[in-house]
Amino acid sequence: MSNLEILNRASADFETRLVAVGPDQWDVPTPNTEWTVRDMVAHVVRGNEMAIALLNGATTDEARDALNTERLLTDPLAEFRYSIEAQAAAFDRPDALSMTCHHPLMDVSGEQLLGFRFMDLSLHAWDLARALGLDEQLDQDVVAAVWENMSPLAPFIGTLGIFGEGPSTTLSEDAPLQERLLDLTGRRP
Repeated sequence: MSNLEILNRASADFETRLVAVGPDQWDVPTPNTEWTVRDMVAHVVRGNEMAIALLNGATTDEARDALNTERLLTDPLAEFRYSIEAQAAAFDRPDALSMTCHHPLMDVSGEQLLGFRFMDLSLHAWDLARALGLDEQLDQDVVAAVWENMSPLAPFIGTLGIFGEGPSTTLSEDAPLQERLLDLTGRRP
């Protein structure tokens, strides 16, 4: 399965939870206690928009602005769907995966940026499910792809400042892969 297919499946996983958000649930806290459901969806949409900007040649500062510009989503589901379609189209261009993108963390290839995006969508699909009491089971092919990208970071992931304390080191190697991935990223289900 290609990473573009993984992106589509991660997007679908997130959207499945997003369509279940009731009108009175936008202010529900997520596992990231600084974010409500609305904040997390806005973060995902801005991440999609940042990826599109990077694939269109944005500088590091322009990418940072795209990610950090606060704005209220007036129709979160429609804005998510629009950003997902535009992001998929941007990644589907012939040169997209081989180009250098000036991500705020560091310069990365389009292929690495694609991995960042399906990781973000997948983990936040779980966050959304947890916040709303929905099915937390993620697409296992997506989980495997995210694990493959992230597991080499285990020794220092907790120092990055974006994944909590990182892995707890309490899970055995034969624990289900989704549990190990969540634990790796500072989530303690």
